[in-house]
Amino acid sequence: MTAFERVTMLTNPASGHGSAPHAAERAVARLHRRGIDVVAIAGTDAAHARKLVEGALERGMDALVVVGGDGIISLALQVLAQTDIPLGIIPAGTGNDHARQFGIPTKDPEAAADVIVDGVAQTIDLGRMKGADGTDKWFGTVMAAGFDSLVTDRANRMRWPHGRMRYNLAMLAELSMLRLLPFKLVFDGREVDTELTLAAFGNTRSYGGGMQICPNADPTDGLLDATMVASASRTRLVRLFPTVFKGTHIDLDEVRTERARVITVDSPGINAYADGEYACPLPVEVSAVPNALRILTPAPAPTR
Repeated sequence: MTAFERVTMLTNPASGHGSAPHAAERAVARLHRRGIDVVAIAGTDAAHARKLVEGALERGMDALVVVGGDGIISLALQVLAQTDIPLGIIPAGTGNDHARQFGIPTKDPEAAADVIVDGVAQTIDLGRMKGADGTDKWFGTVMAAGFDSLVTDRANRMRWPHGRMRYNLAMLAELSMLRLLPFKLVFDGREVDTELTLAAFGNTRSYGGGMQICPNADPTDGLLDATMVASASRTRLVRLFPTVFKGTHIDLDEVRTERARVITVDSPGINAYADGEYACPLPVEVSAVPNALRILTPAPAPTR
């Protein structure tokens, strides 16, 4: 059980289509009842939020609790990586892949707040991206490049419609232009030239709200799991999608997996996304950094 007296809580007001502030209120009330002092902060944008977190870190806190989705967690990672301050999560996003990985309740802010009090601080790896453009960024779940990053690029350019439908239309448009992309990959010094539909590099198992793209990824093994899909057939790719939610796609002929500590990824004109956020254009060197984050997770059930 944690022995916190004071935590800083960062909320992304836009997370979960605006439901995060309500989740934050419920979590604060529970933490107060459990005797923990909460200092609440909410940035007007990502840069402002990061500045607030950095200031709170300087003033001192027992833990940083974030309320929102994987995007606001990504922001927190940039500040907390390789520090002793643990991260607590009150899930209130659309994807919640970090929370899902570590068994944090995704639909119950009070139960998630209880994890902050009753849970354990687990030390895990983080992924780190170093782009040719100077980008140096941490991620917790998955970095992806290829078909899904092209879909996100297109969705981000679209003005209409809003929400999930925009992403669905962007996916249909990219499916109509589906092609294999030339990839140059280096796994711990071993070069691979290939053509792929998409490549994903997982510190944890899932992205996109539960798609088990790297089903065997372990955030404590010091390695990244790479999943590479090569299919120029629209029909086969559409059939593959449902299997990703179960993680059984890795048994299919058009899917290859690798595991490495440092991976260089390049494909002309393709962008990398990590934790659901734009990261940088390729090429990028992505690596697993052992013991880079302390995260508050549910205490293991006592053995009988």
